[in-house]
Parts: sequence; C-alpha cells; structure tokens
Amino acid sequence: MTHPASCDLVNIAVLVSGGGTNLRALLEADNPWGRIGLVVSSRGDAGALDIARQHQVETAVVSRKVLGDDFADTLLEVLTSHDIDLVVLAGYLTILPPQVVAAFDHRIVNVHPALLPSFGGQGYYGLHVHEAALARGVKVTGATVHFVNEVPDGGEIIAQRAVDVLPGDTPETLQRRVMEQAEWVLLPQAVCDVCRRLTEQGQAA
Repeated sequence: MTHPASCDLVNIAVLVSGGGTNLRALLEADNPWGRIGLVVSSRGDAGALDIARQHQVETAVVSRKVLGDDFADTLLEVLTSHDIDLVVLAGYLTILPPQVVAAFDHRIVNVHPALLPSFGGQGYYGLHVHEAALARGVKVTGATVHFVNEVPDGGEIIAQRAVDVLPGDTPETLQRRVMEQAEWVLLPQAVCDVCRRLTEQGQAA
C-alpha cells in the first residue's frame, strides 16, 4: 500500500451495513484531504447504498453470507482494485478478516457508539451498546473513533466525544442523541484528520 501522492486526495472506501446515517455525514462533510470513492455494503438491501448512489459514489456488495470462504479475498480485491488508501467502517456489522486488517494497517477507521473501552467488543453493536449503558446506570456515554486491529473495538483510539445520559432515556433516544451529538460530528472530523496525516506522510516520503 503506497502513501497517497501529495497532489492527490486520499481515496476512501466506506463499509456499511444499514441505513447510512454516518455515511451521509461523511459525504456532506468538508474534507480537503480525502474523497469517498467507493461504498461497500455487506447487504444488498442496505439503505446506505441508495445514499451512495444519490451522491454518485460507486457501490459494491460483498457479503460474507454469500461468499463464505471467498469473502476475505473478494473484499481485498474490491478494495485494492479501486486503489483505496483508507477504509472507514460506518455501521458495518461484519468482523473484518485478519488479512484485510493486515493489508490496511492503521488505515482502517471505525466509529463505535460508546466511550471505549467501555461497552465495546464482541456483541456490543447497535442498540445493544445503549441498552448496556443504561443498564449500568452511566451518566455519560458518547462515541469513539479508533483504528481497527485484530481485536474487536480494541484498536488505538483516535478521538472521543462525550454525550450526557438524560433521565428517562430509552435505548432509542440515547442512540439518536449519540448519533447527532457525537458520531455525525466526530467521525468526519477524525477521518479528515487521518487523511491529512496520510497526505503529510506521502509528502515526507
């Protein structure tokens, strides 16, 4: 994997599984260092694909369920054939194979709807995260953007943003507040920062 040239934008692939709210935030953000060149979904019916098409971004569907043992090689081929520099997981509900993580070392970014290391790891995704936070009785939660390694939600933290838990919150109301106040703000900022660093590394190479 080569560093992006100093005169080029970092080419980003966003991996999705659902409705695409974080993808929309990325597409609508100002990122002078990068461009979203590809959206890859784990499901053919994901709403995020419609958002990508509305923004004239190329799409692909790569399903572990359909591909089985060929999933890792197929995903790698899709990413490398599109000259992807940075992978962003935005509501992506499939664990990445080790060979994909290794190929994009410190070039895969994920957003998690909690302040890691709290409420992270296997089984903590979607509403489950907010259910666990409310069950624990925490007063503050938030979102974390981190690099992806071989440990689920275990990679180096890039940025965090706190969100208050309010009396009477349900998992659904808390999820919405975390998205609005943290995820949709933090993820575009963090991706822009990573793109800037990758570009600076390319200039220094």
